[in-house]
Parts: sequence; structure tokens; C-alpha cells
Amino acid sequence: MDTTIANKTIRPKVLFFDVNETLLDLTEVKNEVGKALGGREDLLSLWFTTMLQYSLVTSASGQYKPFGHIGAAALQMVAANLNMTLTEEEARTIVSEAMGNLPAHPEVKEALAKLNNAGYKLVAFTNSSKEALTKQFKSAGLTEYFDEMLSVEPTGKFKPFADTYIWGAKKMGVELDECMLIAAHGWDVAGALWAGWRAAFISRPGQQEYPLAPKTEIIVSDLKKAADILVTYS
Repeated sequence: MDTTIANKTIRPKVLFFDVNETLLDLTEVKNEVGKALGGREDLLSLWFTTMLQYSLVTSASGQYKPFGHIGAAALQMVAANLNMTLTEEEARTIVSEAMGNLPAHPEVKEALAKLNNAGYKLVAFTNSSKEALTKQFKSAGLTEYFDEMLSVEPTGKFKPFADTYIWGAKKMGVELDECMLIAAHGWDVAGALWAGWRAAFISRPGQQEYPLAPKTEIIVSDLKKAADILVTYS
């Protein structure tokens, strides 16, 4: 159900957007990962969850590896559970090609244009590398809508570590409570809220909020509905 908290009508100074699944449609990734895993397209969720798990393991251990490399390693792990072998090079090529050419969800460009016209500052904010983000946005035709494209790379940690959101706010020269994350992942929204940001949750199919996190200000099924609410803020 689409909801909003009525008393939250103050306009955020910066809107930070998660990229994969929030803005970009992962259907093609499902197809490519499925091919790599012997036709098991149903394992996309397991692969993505494994990638997130080991990005956290990497950050919590004080290490850093590019997000794409972690994704490739996760793909090797899922393949191994199927008694399949993927080399590091093969896995990295599959992940890079699959993630680099994703289309935007159908309503995304209209929503971003509406927020641009309303005077909002839009920032892409991703665990992916800056190089990967630049490639994705060029392919999807999204570059023109954003004032800034930020990768968490300089922090040496991945979202949802609090340091990443604190860094993002400082990078844009605003206070924590002047930031709003817009994301389709409950873990990302939870991390932003706990770090002191505001948030909007885009409930893409199969995605849920984390019940133990603070209440999310906006909960809608697509980005256009979020934009429709945000343009009423003053």
C-alpha cells in the first residue's frame, strides 16, 4: 500500500538515489545470471543477497574490494553450490556485462524530470564503482537528470554502513537530516534512517521494508508516485 507521513512536508535539500533496482530494471541481469547458472534464473535473488552479504563481510573486516568483484565472487559461490565452476575472469565478465547495460524502469525518467523541474538536487548514490555507475547511466540515458554521481568507493565501506551516508552528506555540503534516500531495498533505507537521513521506500516487486527499522516517511510502489509526493513539499 502506498503511504506517506502527513507531517513530513519539509523539502529535503538533496535527494540521493540508490541505483540498481531502484532506478534500473534488473531483468537482464536475471537472464544473464540464469544463463551462467545453467538456466537457473530463480537464483538471481540468492546471488544478489550473497553479494550484499559479502560486501558487508568485507567492510566489517576492514577490507575493500570493488563491488563488481564481490558480485563476481558471489556468482562463483552460487555456481559452486550447483557443482559448476566459473573462473574469476568469467564471473567478472558476466557481472560487468549484465550490470552495465540495464534499462531504467518505465516511469523513472518522467519522475526524475518532474523532480528536476521542481528544483530538487538529485544525486546517484551507489555501492558500485564510479566507472560502473558512469557506464550504467550512459547506457540507460540517465546522466542528464543528476547533479552528482557518487560511489561509496572513497569511504572504503559499503552501504548500509553509517559512514557512507555521513560521507555522502558531507560531500554534498548538507546536514544529515537534509538528505533523503530513495531506494527499493529495505537494508539501504534502514541504514540511511539510522544514520540520520530521511527516506522513501520504493516497493518494487519482491522488496520489503525492514520491520525493525524506523518508520519510513514515504512508501510507494514506483518512483513517479514518490515524485508526486515530493513536489508537494515546501
